[in-house]
Amino acid sequence: MNDRILGIAALALAVFMTAAGWGIEAPFAYEPVGPRAFPLLLALIIGLCGLWLVYKGGHAVEPNPAGANGRIALMVVFVTIYAFLFQWLGFVIATSLMTVFVGRLFGGGWVKCAIGGVVMSLFFFVLFDKVLDVVLPGGLLENLI
Repeated sequence: MNDRILGIAALALAVFMTAAGWGIEAPFAYEPVGPRAFPLLLALIIGLCGLWLVYKGGHAVEPNPAGANGRIALMVVFVTIYAFLFQWLGFVIATSLMTVFVGRLFGGGWVKCAIGGVVMSLFFFVLFDKVLDVVLPGGLLENLI
Protein backbone atom coordinates (compact mmCIF):
# COMPACT_ATOMS: atom_id res chain seq x y z
CA MET A 1 0.00 0.00 0.00
CA ASN A 2 1.16 3.57 -0.56
CA ASP A 3 0.21 7.17 0.11
CA ARG A 4 -1.72 7.50 -3.15
CA ILE A 5 -4.30 4.98 -2.02
CA LEU A 6 -4.85 7.01 1.15
CA GLY A 7 -5.12 10.15 -0.99
CA ILE A 8 -7.80 8.55 -3.17
CA ALA A 9 -9.68 7.46 -0.05
CA ALA A 10 -9.44 11.01 1.32
CA LEU A 11 -10.82 12.40 -1.94
CA ALA A 12 -13.72 9.95 -1.81
CA LEU A 13 -14.44 10.97 1.80
CA ALA A 14 -14.33 14.65 0.79
CA VAL A 15 -16.83 14.03 -2.01
CA PHE A 16 -19.14 12.14 0.39
CA MET A 17 -18.89 14.91 3.01
CA THR A 18 -19.64 17.57 0.40
CA ALA A 19 -22.69 15.69 -0.86
CA ALA A 20 -23.96 15.06 2.66
CA GLY A 21 -23.21 18.56 3.93
CA TRP A 22 -24.56 20.49 0.97
CA GLY A 23 -28.18 20.00 2.00
CA ILE A 24 -27.74 21.10 5.62
CA GLU A 25 -29.83 24.17 6.32
CA ALA A 26 -30.98 25.82 9.51
CA PRO A 27 -34.73 26.36 9.87
CA PHE A 28 -33.98 30.04 10.53
CA ALA A 29 -31.05 32.31 9.74
CA TYR A 30 -29.22 32.94 12.99
CA GLU A 31 -25.74 33.58 11.65
CA PRO A 32 -24.32 34.66 8.28
CA VAL A 33 -22.38 31.46 7.58
CA GLY A 34 -24.92 28.79 8.54
CA PRO A 35 -24.43 25.18 9.65
CA ARG A 36 -23.34 23.85 6.26
CA ALA A 37 -20.01 25.72 6.42
CA PHE A 38 -18.35 23.35 8.90
CA PRO A 39 -18.73 20.06 6.97
CA LEU A 40 -17.91 21.79 3.69
CA LEU A 41 -14.78 23.38 5.14
CA LEU A 42 -13.67 20.01 6.53
CA ALA A 43 -14.37 18.39 3.16
CA LEU A 44 -12.24 21.05 1.45
CA ILE A 45 -9.32 20.48 3.83
CA ILE A 46 -9.56 16.68 3.53
CA GLY A 47 -9.85 16.98 -0.26
CA LEU A 48 -6.77 19.22 -0.50
CA CYS A 49 -4.78 16.80 1.67
CA GLY A 50 -5.99 13.94 -0.52
CA LEU A 51 -4.90 15.76 -3.67
CA TRP A 52 -1.48 16.37 -2.13
CA LEU A 53 -1.11 12.68 -1.28
CA VAL A 54 -2.14 11.63 -4.79
CA TYR A 55 0.29 14.13 -6.33
CA LYS A 56 3.28 13.54 -4.01
CA GLY A 57 2.44 9.97 -2.92
CA GLY A 58 3.91 6.70 -3.99
CA HIS A 59 5.95 6.11 -0.87
CA ALA A 60 5.60 2.73 0.78
CA VAL A 61 3.65 2.75 4.02
CA GLU A 62 4.68 0.53 6.91
CA PRO A 63 2.05 -1.93 8.11
CA ASN A 64 0.31 -1.26 11.40
CA PRO A 65 1.93 -2.76 14.48
CA ALA A 66 0.38 -5.85 16.03
CA GLY A 67 -2.96 -5.12 17.68
CA ALA A 68 -3.44 -1.71 16.03
CA ASN A 69 -6.10 -2.89 13.59
CA GLY A 70 -8.18 -4.28 16.46
CA ARG A 71 -7.92 -0.97 18.35
CA ILE A 72 -8.93 0.92 15.21
CA ALA A 73 -11.97 -1.34 14.77
CA LEU A 74 -12.91 -0.82 18.42
CA MET A 75 -12.65 2.94 17.97
CA VAL A 76 -15.09 2.74 15.05
CA VAL A 77 -17.47 0.76 17.28
CA PHE A 78 -17.08 3.32 20.09
CA VAL A 79 -17.77 6.25 17.73
CA THR A 80 -20.87 4.49 16.39
CA ILE A 81 -22.20 3.84 19.89
CA TYR A 82 -21.34 7.44 20.84
CA ALA A 83 -23.38 8.74 17.89
CA PHE A 84 -26.42 6.66 18.84
CA LEU A 85 -26.30 7.51 22.56
CA PHE A 86 -25.26 11.17 22.22
CA GLN A 87 -28.77 12.66 22.31
CA TRP A 88 -30.14 10.35 25.01
CA LEU A 89 -27.18 10.43 27.41
CA GLY A 90 -26.25 14.01 26.59
CA PHE A 91 -22.94 15.56 25.67
CA VAL A 92 -21.28 15.37 29.08
CA ILE A 93 -21.99 11.70 29.85
CA ALA A 94 -21.51 10.42 26.29
CA THR A 95 -18.26 12.32 25.80
CA SER A 96 -16.93 11.25 29.21
CA LEU A 97 -17.60 7.59 28.41
CA MET A 98 -16.13 7.92 24.93
CA THR A 99 -12.98 9.54 26.30
CA VAL A 100 -12.54 6.84 28.94
CA PHE A 101 -12.85 3.98 26.47
CA VAL A 102 -10.63 5.57 23.82
CA GLY A 103 -8.08 6.47 26.49
CA ARG A 104 -8.03 2.86 27.64
CA LEU A 105 -7.38 1.73 24.05
CA PHE A 106 -4.21 3.81 24.12
CA GLY A 107 -3.04 2.36 27.43
CA GLY A 108 -4.34 4.96 29.88
CA GLY A 109 -5.29 3.96 33.40
CA TRP A 110 -8.92 3.88 34.49
CA VAL A 111 -8.59 6.73 36.99
CA LYS A 112 -6.64 9.05 34.68
CA CYS A 113 -9.01 8.35 31.77
CA ALA A 114 -12.08 8.94 33.96
CA ILE A 115 -10.76 12.22 35.37
CA GLY A 116 -9.62 13.39 31.93
CA GLY A 117 -12.93 12.42 30.35
CA VAL A 118 -15.09 14.20 32.90
CA VAL A 119 -12.92 17.34 32.98
CA MET A 120 -12.70 17.49 29.19
CA SER A 121 -16.42 16.94 28.61
CA LEU A 122 -17.39 19.54 31.22
CA PHE A 123 -14.89 22.05 29.81
CA PHE A 124 -16.13 21.60 26.24
CA PHE A 125 -19.78 21.67 27.34
CA VAL A 126 -19.28 25.01 29.08
CA LEU A 127 -17.21 26.35 26.20
CA PHE A 128 -19.64 25.40 23.44
CA ASP A 129 -23.03 25.50 25.17
CA LYS A 130 -22.55 28.49 27.47
CA VAL A 131 -19.79 30.61 25.90
CA LEU A 132 -20.24 30.02 22.16
CA ASP A 133 -24.04 29.38 22.28
CA VAL A 134 -23.80 26.05 20.43
CA VAL A 135 -26.69 24.07 21.85
CA LEU A 136 -25.57 20.64 23.08
CA PRO A 137 -27.94 17.99 24.43
CA GLY A 138 -28.13 17.76 28.21
CA GLY A 139 -29.53 14.24 28.11
CA LEU A 140 -29.81 12.61 31.52
CA LEU A 141 -28.27 15.70 33.16
CA GLU A 142 -30.69 18.15 31.50
CA ASN A 143 -32.10 19.38 34.82
CA LEU A 144 -28.66 19.79 36.39
CA ILE A 145 -26.89 21.78 33.68
